[in-house]
Amino acid sequence: TVDLWSVYSKPVPANGRELWTLFLQCSCITAVIGGLFYNWMFASLEYSWHLSIAMAMSFSPLLLLTLFLVHPARCVFSMIMPTLGTKQGRKLLLSTCVMIVVVNITPNIISNIKTILQVFKCICKNSSESLLNSTALLETASWEFGDAIQETIHSINTYRPMNGHFQFSLLKNSSFIYQQMHLAGEKIGRDFLAVEVLVKDSVRVGNKLVAGFSMLYLCFESTWYLKNYLTNLRFDNFYITKKLERLAVDRKAAHLLVGSSKTLIRPTGLKLSREEVMLCLVQAMLLTVALMLMLVVVAMDHFAFSVADTAVRKAAQFSTVPVTLSIKYHVSAGAKMGILLFFWKLLQLPNEELPLQDFERSYQHYLTFSSAHCRISPPTPPNPSVLLVVGLLFCILYATVFLETYAHRLCRKIAGSFFESWEEKRALYLYKKLSRKHKEE
Repeated sequence: TVDLWSVYSKPVPANGRELWTLFLQCSCITAVIGGLFYNWMFASLEYSWHLSIAMAMSFSPLLLLTLFLVHPARCVFSMIMPTLGTKQGRKLLLSTCVMIVVVNITPNIISNIKTILQVFKCICKNSSESLLNSTALLETASWEFGDAIQETIHSINTYRPMNGHFQFSLLKNSSFIYQQMHLAGEKIGRDFLAVEVLVKDSVRVGNKLVAGFSMLYLCFESTWYLKNYLTNLRFDNFYITKKLERLAVDRKAAHLLVGSSKTLIRPTGLKLSREEVMLCLVQAMLLTVALMLMLVVVAMDHFAFSVADTAVRKAAQFSTVPVTLSIKYHVSAGAKMGILLFFWKLLQLPNEELPLQDFERSYQHYLTFSSAHCRISPPTPPNPSVLLVVGLLFCILYATVFLETYAHRLCRKIAGSFFESWEEKRALYLYKKLSRKHKEE
């Protein structure tokens, strides 16, 4: 492994064997990165498969030539890998989480809301139809009551009233109501579909922009680090490296490293400075805020499913409501229709019992609120695999918060292995700095 890394980090291969070894290394790296690049574009960014293949096939040969021919490019590319564990890598993973949540959970929420609206639509349709039928029943009752009155009055030959039936203006054709309800349901469905498409398109575009910017920034950050490493001896130069230890031992000044243990750290150690710990805590708090927002969306998904499932089950359990229409018409013996009695005596008719009778009748009707003919899509339960994937990604995100410091140290070690002569200059600079500080004290 050391020999392979030595060949990979050399500016120029020493012989033909190292040249072929370097080519094979770059080819293997290119094949793996090309496959990951295709999967990233097709699965995460949701580009078409032919565009993803075309981009991957165009990117892979260019990457192979760059890695094989350009030594600093190999160093930058090698530093990109640990840089994925820093802030930019977290942005990529966070954008992936957002994409997973929006693509998988948002349509689920909208689907359950549609189910709830379908239940309301079914209840409104059946209840309106039942109410229309009840008005028809009222019309039947009024006509029978009017017939009973007419039969009684017709027995009096001296008085002929007008038609005594109650006149009802009923909407016998309910198609207009159904049409309006159907149009309203279609409009609500179109509005929800437009919102769903808008959210998905916005997140897709935003995710592509964030992903593209993050990848460019990863390359820029690695290039910027290498540029500062090669031009500034003070940049990121506070580590007790093996070259610094060897230099101190050769000059019999090992005590310098012991006395400076509070200001210098070992790149392979687990010790974190106070500034590094505070930075990790701040990043963890920001990541927790993002996690809370994700959990709110997940909770909305479970809440929408619970409401939709309850609405469907309760709608199926709705029983018919019996309605009784009772008409009771009573004529007392004392009154006997006073105005008719006046005409009776005025015309000097025989004083006999007026032929008025009581009317009492009941009519049954049933109000229905649900029907088996209603088309209600079943509620969609939350997908537990989505929550599992998001949870695993956030575990990785929290891990990168505390691994970011070690990722920076690894970047420095990679740069030192690619430019060993410059690393010796940096070790010599740090040694002289410690010597001057020791003499001043």
